[in-house]
Amino acid sequence: MTRRATRALLSVLVAAWWLVVPGTHGAHSAPADAPVALPREGRITDRAGAGGERHAVVVTALDRLHDAPRSQRSQLCVIYVICVRDFSGRYGPGPVTAAAPGPSDPGPADPRPADPDAAVTDAAVTDATNGTYLILPVALVVGAGAVAAHAYTRRRRRARTRTTPGGGRWGGAASGGAGWGTPQGPPATPLAELDGQARRALVETDDAVRTSQEELGFATARFGEEAAKPFTGAVAYAQGELTAAFRLLQQLDDAIPEDDATRRAMLEEMLRRCADADARLDAEAAGFDGLRALEHTAPEALAAVETAYGELSGRVASAQAALDTMRERYTESAAAPVSGAVEQARERLVFAAAAVDRARHHLDRGDGSAAAVQIRAAEGAVDQAARLFGAVDRRARELAEAVGGLAAALAATEADLADAHGLLQGTAPDPPTADLRGRVGRAESVLADVRAAVGSGRYDPLDALRRVEEADTALDRALTGAGERAPDDRRTRALLERAALTARSASGAAGDYVTTHRGAVGAEARTRLAEARRRLDRAATLATGDPRSALAEAQRADALARRAQDLAEQDVRQYGNPDGLGGAAGDPGSGGGGLGGAVLGGIILGGLVDDGRSDPGGGGFGGDFGGGPGSFGGSGTRGRLGSGR
Repeated sequence: MTRRATRALLSVLVAAWWLVVPGTHGAHSAPADAPVALPREGRITDRAGAGGERHAVVVTALDRLHDAPRSQRSQLCVIYVICVRDFSGRYGPGPVTAAAPGPSDPGPADPRPADPDAAVTDAAVTDATNGTYLILPVALVVGAGAVAAHAYTRRRRRARTRTTPGGGRWGGAASGGAGWGTPQGPPATPLAELDGQARRALVETDDAVRTSQEELGFATARFGEEAAKPFTGAVAYAQGELTAAFRLLQQLDDAIPEDDATRRAMLEEMLRRCADADARLDAEAAGFDGLRALEHTAPEALAAVETAYGELSGRVASAQAALDTMRERYTESAAAPVSGAVEQARERLVFAAAAVDRARHHLDRGDGSAAAVQIRAAEGAVDQAARLFGAVDRRARELAEAVGGLAAALAATEADLADAHGLLQGTAPDPPTADLRGRVGRAESVLADVRAAVGSGRYDPLDALRRVEEADTALDRALTGAGERAPDDRRTRALLERAALTARSASGAAGDYVTTHRGAVGAEARTRLAEARRRLDRAATLATGDPRSALAEAQRADALARRAQDLAEQDVRQYGNPDGLGGAAGDPGSGGGGLGGAVLGGIILGGLVDDGRSDPGGGGFGGDFGGGPGSFGGSGTRGRLGSGR
């Protein structure tokens, strides 16, 4: 309640006290009247006329309360009550004219049975023997009720605003259901619709955070970490809210179902967190524009992006050679996560070159604002090209590392098999040993398959290492459970090291793919990726003190990251790009000058369809090449460049 409304309410209570003072002394001669209902017109009921000259004071106080803002307004009625010992004569025909009895006159007894509707609240009369009747509690009860009702309404309104961004970008679903005596609110958003809103919000907020991180990197390199510190904090906050929202969706998508009420609450919290992340980034957008001031520093920024473009153009041949080597040395699955990376990088560079040319043209004409739009687009394309080349180089290193670690993994698994066979010799195949025998058989099968693959000359080292590590982990747990060996942290850490390698590789590959194809990737793939990263970070935290738990987290992270990659590739295929290569002939959204790859990579902003994926045909591209490149900011501001916002 605001200070103004509080003062008005206190005025009403004081006015009520003034009305009470004469009533407590004149109650013995005032005529009694029947209990009344509150009127629909007017706010003062004074049938006894006891208010007198104070009536105007009460009216003024009520008007002051009524003049409060509508969102904070309370309705308060004042009833002047004359209390009597009984309501003798109330049941007779015609108007009630019985006088209130004096202190020594108990009055005639009413021979009729008591009417339940005529009950008198005991609190209204505190002392019937001395004629003292407290009227003030009546006013206080009315006032307290008004305060409670007002607070309850404000609390419900505040709760709805906090849990759901009402009227915001994603529709603002209300949880629905009004209590007794409160106005009925809007109907609750259907659960399926709320789920769609939450997934769309996740995609848009994730894109906003990724774009903000990218442009923040350019600003930090140019102006230093101290100048970029406020914006670094904003991105970190938004990332934290986004991570929590992804965690909620992961819980909703897991094998344990939630009831509808719980699901609704979790979806509304996801929307709130996305709205908070967006709001924080949006709040810093203007300040970030002031820091970069691209329209004023366009010549310097253009020179920087041209230099980066030149360096990356020289990496095309080496990246292609590395990819060709992978394909020759290993199976196709080994290079699959980066199979389209070089082609994608080429297309990003084509787009960057076209944007640089347009920026140069605008600068020659003295149009710094138009040049800034083109420069930002070129920066985004160059950044993605660098990421794609880096993905190829990292994959080559990871495959080589897996080859080096595979021999040690095979040897460790063979040693564990020997221990298992020693335990099982002379032991009947009864239920207590059935699990161990099953894991021994599994490990033997994996070893045979991997050795055959290595002997063939072409295999997938990361997949082979993963299979051996998983089989050996299961065997080690069975041996420990059977009492053959005590838990050995050194052996567990060796398993963890191999699991962490495969998990980092899968997470990195999926992250690069989602980033460079985010114009088409939906919420589910992003959620699995976020959960994989969370578990990988947790594995690193647990590695020193609890290696067994860390191993389990790393293995789960590996599985989630590979699932994220699969889902992201499915999204791209559904987007209309079967090979994951932007700009292919006939692909929706493709265009000359690398435009198709820019749209697929989320450099040029597109629309969204209901399932949280980009709409390849949505958001027509006006101006030089479209609605503008993404920039630092939340969902409400990141498309401001080139769109008039």
